[in-house]
Amino acid sequence: MNLTEKSLGGNIWKQIASDERKAEVIYQKYALPFVVSKIISSRGIGLEEVEDFLDPRLQNLMPDPTILKDMSKATQKIADVVMSEKTVGIIGDYDVDGATSSAILRLYLEDLGKKVEVHIPEREEGYGPSKFAFDKFSALGIDFVVTTDCGTTAFEPFAYAKEKGFEVIVLDHHEAEVKLPEVYALVNPKRLDEENHVEYLKFLAAVGVVFMTLVAINRELRARGFFNNRPEPNLMKFLDLVALGTVCDVVPLVGLNRAFVKQGLKVIAKRENIGLKSLIDKANISEMPTSFHLGYMLGPRINAGGRVGKSFKANELLCSRDEKKAIKLAEELDEFNVQRKEIEAYVLLNAIEQLESVPQEFPMAFVYGHDWHQGVIGIVAGKLKERYNVPSFVMSIEEDEVKGSARSISGVDLGALIISAKEKGVIIKGGGHYMAAGFSLTEEQIPSFQKFVGEYVKAKLGEEEIVPVIEYDGVVDIDGATVEMAEKMQVLEPFGANNPEPKLVIKNVKVSYASVVGSGHIRCSLTSVKGGNLSAMAFRMADTEVGHALLNEKGNVFDVLGTLRKDTWQGRNSVKFFIEDITRG
Repeated sequence: MNLTEKSLGGNIWKQIASDERKAEVIYQKYALPFVVSKIISSRGIGLEEVEDFLDPRLQNLMPDPTILKDMSKATQKIADVVMSEKTVGIIGDYDVDGATSSAILRLYLEDLGKKVEVHIPEREEGYGPSKFAFDKFSALGIDFVVTTDCGTTAFEPFAYAKEKGFEVIVLDHHEAEVKLPEVYALVNPKRLDEENHVEYLKFLAAVGVVFMTLVAINRELRARGFFNNRPEPNLMKFLDLVALGTVCDVVPLVGLNRAFVKQGLKVIAKRENIGLKSLIDKANISEMPTSFHLGYMLGPRINAGGRVGKSFKANELLCSRDEKKAIKLAEELDEFNVQRKEIEAYVLLNAIEQLESVPQEFPMAFVYGHDWHQGVIGIVAGKLKERYNVPSFVMSIEEDEVKGSARSISGVDLGALIISAKEKGVIIKGGGHYMAAGFSLTEEQIPSFQKFVGEYVKAKLGEEEIVPVIEYDGVVDIDGATVEMAEKMQVLEPFGANNPEPKLVIKNVKVSYASVVGSGHIRCSLTSVKGGNLSAMAFRMADTEVGHALLNEKGNVFDVLGTLRKDTWQGRNSVKFFIEDITRG
């Protein structure tokens, strides 16, 4: 395929360049297949980092937690509270990172005999700490609060909390401003005054920040003799939730994050967390869990409660110590996920109609609606970004304010955009990462915000048509797409942000069989012009140009791009190719 030629999916394919010399060294030193060595060499992993990449361990990759600003101060205070009679209040976010980070802090403190109250806001209440949450804690007699996955820019709620006599510690990872709110301690590797002694700490999800905090608290309590007459909690058991939150927050799986996920998957396989075990069973996951299961099967179910107005359910599930209660909660979250899919389909259809019925002035998707459930606008923004390959902004107009969610493409930093918009007064509040953000504004501000965002995006992306590029790792033929090949790729796991599942191109194939299954998926069989067969799937493509070609052009020759995975069914191993795009051969 020519570099300037578009595929049937509207993409340009580009093979990732690899350092053949470095690949040869990796091949020789680690006895890996050469194709795997080439992939490692192409992912910016230095020769001195290969060992930690292949076998990431916390003992090698986690620095002293007190390297982070305010960590010592936070851990001293939390240790004081643990040794007192105080009840602890926790405020978390309503996404998976928020659910897992608040859960591991709650479980740890409960293991130490502390009474803990958790507040997870519903989306109507808004993201992060609120006056409502502090009033609730005040009524319960709580005056010490820890926020997880939120709080870095919560100036007004924390000013209110200070007036009411609360001591607050923030454990977060969202983008920070120069000014920080007045709290007892704020631990966030993205603080602008952080010295970044360990570069990859800035990529931590909130659950990773909380886990590092638990390590520091445990050490402090040990030094104080707290565990002389009581068992010390095994922090490693929390790595299942750390892995789940890290994968689902789509942070780069590099350095410590890679160790969290690699080791956390092993803990998940032990099925020790009753709530997570119940959810795994409800999702019918019977094989060794991978990051795919976390991101696409467990994460959406945990998120579902927050999307349909039952945010606290996820924290309750992950902290459950009663199997019957856990099974019931897992069933509820599964049902919520079904509801979420229906709501999402409605909003997505309306958003597409809105975009395609009006000429767009700027290279972005900017849509809003009065009856759009705010619980799904983030998912819809992500799907619009994938469909049009432009930054996407989706808003739900409520009675008192407009809630928005955004997803980006390479070249547009949403965290910086939202901070700038807030400073210029075109939105009320907001925050986020490079690729994802949330924000609030009034209905009257929508036109000025649209102009601000449009000009910002246009300045970053320029005037030329944006054609998405799919990078692939290598080319194989059908005969090379074997179970053995798929198994060799597994050494690269866990897959995720900054370490995607390897993409392969198989050239010169024909479709011998194709049919639509499920909700617009295509099951097909590929054959080589030289012979050989390969089972394949193309998800959600029945109504696309790719899908039409697979279903209707059985005599034509194609090149197909996708991922190769081992498929185990009833003890038998086979291999399946998951098609992402095709081009005519």
